[in-house]
Amino acid sequence: MIAFTLFFAACGNSKKDSNATLTEKKTTLAKLKNDKSKTEAEIKKLEEELTKIDTAAGNMSKVKLVAIKPVGIQDFNHYIDLQGKVDAENISYVSPSGMGGQVKAIYVKEGQYVKKGQLLLRLDDAIARQSVSAARQGLDVLRTQLSYSKDIYQRQKNLWEKGIGSEMQLITAKNNVESLENQLKSAQQNVQVSVVSANTSNVYSNVSGVADVVSIHTGEMFAPGSQQLKIVNTSSLKVVSNVPENYISRMKTGTPVVIDIPDVSMKLNSKLSRISQSIDLTQRGFIAEAKIPYNASLKPNQTAIMKILDYSAANAVVIPVNVVQTDEAGKYVYVLQKLSNSKTIAKKKAINIGEVYGDIVEVKTGLAAGEQLITEGYQNLYEGQLIGTGVN
Repeated sequence: MIAFTLFFAACGNSKKDSNATLTEKKTTLAKLKNDKSKTEAEIKKLEEELTKIDTAAGNMSKVKLVAIKPVGIQDFNHYIDLQGKVDAENISYVSPSGMGGQVKAIYVKEGQYVKKGQLLLRLDDAIARQSVSAARQGLDVLRTQLSYSKDIYQRQKNLWEKGIGSEMQLITAKNNVESLENQLKSAQQNVQVSVVSANTSNVYSNVSGVADVVSIHTGEMFAPGSQQLKIVNTSSLKVVSNVPENYISRMKTGTPVVIDIPDVSMKLNSKLSRISQSIDLTQRGFIAEAKIPYNASLKPNQTAIMKILDYSAANAVVIPVNVVQTDEAGKYVYVLQKLSNSKTIAKKKAINIGEVYGDIVEVKTGLAAGEQLITEGYQNLYEGQLIGTGVN
């Protein structure tokens, strides 16, 4: 009986606790629903207020803003841009006309202006002068012998005319004179050769210009082929560049050239004056030259950009190269198209392009002058998309 009584008492207490928990949860749920209703009402109210402030918000969210520019017509030029250098037409590396020798005196300094024929160096000429002296002495001896032989011949001839002496003596005397005359001519030529050889000890400038390099000192040897003396004449200048061999069919003498010398901010128009006739085996290119006028600010070996015109098209359709896009069908651009309801949409146009130079490209087909090309905001457009003019 006691156990039965305790069991019923416990069941009664558990039922009371369960009822209390259920009531608490129902109260919490009712409160949350009430809070939700208030939050939804506030959200709806804010949306209505925003709609009133911006009535066009719903419509404009579907329009993509773009920038447009009319397609124009202009002359299109394509250039081959090459790095070159300024050079002088007249650059002379002075060398001795003879075998060279030891330098005894120097009469020029670097940076000095010299004239054609001006004495630059004097080499050791002691041996050459001795040869000249010996040749002249030998010449004097022959002249004395010739004079003596002529006197004997004349005497022998006079005696022969008087019937005195023999014909053999006369012929011998005549042969002696002729032999000495021939020896005298040879000796005279030897003297001239010796004088010329001696004069090679004097080194002269063969052009007028500035002594750009004087890297020789007294006592050093100066020999043919050395580059110790360099005379530069800048009165006639040119730009020289090495052109890759694959361009050889695209240029010829007389081709227009634009020359840019960045160091002095100078641009010049010229023409190709020379194209080499052989390909360099090492660089796989050929030399192209264009003459430019004299300018005091230009120096040989100065960097120059040579822009050689290799293609030109008059009245071409030209657009910015960055607006051209590519898909599996080829190249295309977007243009603005107006509908009958005054709305504007993006229209996709397939194009064929030609040459590209810098930031512009020539359009062969697909575009016409006056069409409104989309130049900004063209990314991620699609055919027929509503667009508005402006900057995206």
